[in-house]
Amino acid sequence: MASNEAPASLSQVKHIVLVLSGKGGVGKSSVTTQLALSLVRLGKKVGVLDVDLTGPSLPRMFGLENKRIHQSSKGWVPVYTDASKRLSVMSIGFLLKDRGDSVVWRGPKKTTMIKQFIRDVVWGDLDYLLIDTPPGTSDEHISIAEQLQLAKPDGAVLVTTPQAVATADVRKELSFCRKVGFDILGVVENMSGFICPHCAECSHIFSRGGGEKLAEHFNIPFLGSVPIDPQFVMMIEQQHSDKDSSLIEKYSSSKLCPIFEKITNTVLETTEKKNRHAI
Repeated sequence: MASNEAPASLSQVKHIVLVLSGKGGVGKSSVTTQLALSLVRLGKKVGVLDVDLTGPSLPRMFGLENKRIHQSSKGWVPVYTDASKRLSVMSIGFLLKDRGDSVVWRGPKKTTMIKQFIRDVVWGDLDYLLIDTPPGTSDEHISIAEQLQLAKPDGAVLVTTPQAVATADVRKELSFCRKVGFDILGVVENMSGFICPHCAECSHIFSRGGGEKLAEHFNIPFLGSVPIDPQFVMMIEQQHSDKDSSLIEKYSSSKLCPIFEKITNTVLETTEKKNRHAI
């Protein structure tokens, strides 16, 4: 492959969106999962790449923990969530024998694995590839930026919680994006309130508005506020108990679904104005 070409594995991917957070524990993988489900509900074909090598959670989020990836003549084949093949996932979690196994690697080995994930996965024709990254601005992020440089990603969605300690770390992520040339598609304020499972009232247990103020301060789009919904957590944990409906169908009845539909439509409006493959 010529050095001035994007990876062949991404040649049929129309849009690439990264999901970033400056701090761990803000629900970044939950946001990635719901963005993917919302995109599929809107008729898009979606791939999700989990490059959080030491904390891969997407196999569990999508109910794919016992699945394994397969090697083809062209590269690794991602795991599909159902027979429709509208949603596919790739994660190091599929390479581990047990969910509790730790990944104890130094930087160079992580860099090699990220390069393989970017270049050796057979995604095929996708409308969107979502890349779920580890928290912070570590070696993994630099490797991702280097590998995607020629692929021209559409930009990044930044995830924070309302508290000042979380928004302060997102400022660093915002600075990182600007240094490596990633456009910022917007900020999602996650865990902005708690939906009571009994009365459905939303209580703001972690305060509110921190993400919106951050977006306003840096003049970037604010995509929306997402509360904690115990019913969503239960849906993820118990998704195999109802084999008659897919995760996508189950999510349609979630209280978070209309919230993420609005967020996803905003991301769609921004990204579809771009053309990654333009010369």
